[in-house]
Amino acid sequence: MQNKQITVTSPLLPKLEDFNELLKEIWTSKWITNMGQFHNQLEKALAEYLHVPYVCLFTNGTLPLMTALQALRITGEVITTPYSFVATTHSIWWNGCKPVFVDIDPATGNMDPNRIEAAITPATTCIMPVHCYGKPCDTKRIQEIADKYGLRVIYDAAHAFGVEVPADQYGLEAYDDKGLAGIMNAGDMSTLSFHATKVYNTIEGGALVVHDEKTKKRIDNLKNFGITDEVTVVAPGINGKMDEMRSAYGLLNLEQVDEAIEKRHQVAQKYREALKSIPGIRFFEDISGVRNNYSYFPVFINAEKYGATRDELYFKMKEQNVLGRRYFYPLISEFSTYRGLSSATPENLPVATKIANEVICLPMHHELKDDDIARILNCIKK
Repeated sequence: MQNKQITVTSPLLPKLEDFNELLKEIWTSKWITNMGQFHNQLEKALAEYLHVPYVCLFTNGTLPLMTALQALRITGEVITTPYSFVATTHSIWWNGCKPVFVDIDPATGNMDPNRIEAAITPATTCIMPVHCYGKPCDTKRIQEIADKYGLRVIYDAAHAFGVEVPADQYGLEAYDDKGLAGIMNAGDMSTLSFHATKVYNTIEGGALVVHDEKTKKRIDNLKNFGITDEVTVVAPGINGKMDEMRSAYGLLNLEQVDEAIEKRHQVAQKYREALKSIPGIRFFEDISGVRNNYSYFPVFINAEKYGATRDELYFKMKEQNVLGRRYFYPLISEFSTYRGLSSATPENLPVATKIANEVICLPMHHELKDDDIARILNCIKK
């Protein structure tokens, strides 16, 4: 149908009959939250799938960011990127720390490691990079800088579910004889979002990846008000627990996420083949050796070469019922809360400013059909 709305994403849903069967078990047990059987099963299943030691589930993707900073007792300044969803920087602010923005690499949209050292001051305690669009950061270089200055590293990996990388190239330990490593093993901790818009979702949800049992226990306490037993509270925690319904939903989605990722891969290939010959359209290439999840497909519009601005194309697509998104525009550094920071100026962030003014994320999900893709591409080609 020509006028059918094409959305930028579509949630991965388990089969309703399968979900109903698990709901019957929950109704029988009457255990609906507080780390029940499905919650515990999902933590173990995700740790195995992501090739990481421990996963701590949360009720959304923002709380893991906030809790990671709390668990590592981060204070002072945290170096981060302006090119992300606002939750990244909000988590720093909510912990009473000062975000310090550095510019990004035009080839990936990720924090530029060459800009980090100049932003370090005596007050810096942590680096919080983002694997933007699921493209892995230069984790090896970032860790070298962190080690040199005694800094912690927390990765916002909201986009990077299931991404795997060549272990040696990224400074990680391989989990198999192919030399691959899960990107979540980088840094001190990594956080995930399982929001409905993500490659893998639990409706709302998130997780924190940690590397040792002692840290997992601390996180489990912090996400449950700091309670360890019925008479003991060991820390000023928060309520971040994932319930049994969403945990059961997540277990079922985990069984089909690889198939969904492959369908996304096919969409990305069709986009690249069609767009490579259009002047003024740029897109990110796959990084050699990386298992991508194709969570987004951003294109960048050079108005002079393309013959129209990004916004002209964006609104033209909208008129055709094709909903792209300007991820990430405006920059976090341009919002009123952060605009007054000395690191938030366009002069300090020229690449991020340019990319934010050029980007449109095209529709990208497992349900896109050839006719949908043709309509999307037709908007761009015209």
